[in-house]
Amino acid sequence: MRRQLTLTCDPIEVTRMTSSRAPDRGVGAIVTFIGTVRGEESGGEIAALEYTAFQAMVEHQFGQLFEALEARWPIHSVQVVHRLGRVAATEPSLWVQITAPHRGEAFAACQWLIDEMKRLVPIWKKPLA
Repeated sequence: MRRQLTLTCDPIEVTRMTSSRAPDRGVGAIVTFIGTVRGEESGGEIAALEYTAFQAMVEHQFGQLFEALEARWPIHSVQVVHRLGRVAATEPSLWVQITAPHRGEAFAACQWLIDEMKRLVPIWKKPLA
C-alpha cells in the first residue's frame, strides 16, 4: 500500500490533487474526502480555525493508522493532507484520498480513517473570531 501524509500551512489545492484516473489496473474505486472549516463553532460564528499539532506524534499516529488500515482492507493507496495554522471559514482543512479494488472498501476505509484520526491524532483546533 502506498502511503502519504502531508502537514502543511499552505492552502490545499483540491483540484490539483484530486485525480479521476485510477493509478493502476487493480483500482476500481477512488474515494476523496474534503473537510472544510465551517463558519460556526459551538453555536457561534467564527472567521477561521487555528490548527496546531505535535508533528512527531502526528506522524507516529498516522503510521499506526495506516498499518491498521492496510490490515483491515485491501487498500492500494492512502493520501492525507492536513492544514496547520490559520484556515479561514469555507477553506479546506483536510483532504483524504483512498484507492481500493471496490467502492465499499474504499468508503469504509475512508470513514474509519477520518473517525480514528479525529479520535487519536494530536491535531488541535482553536476557533478565531
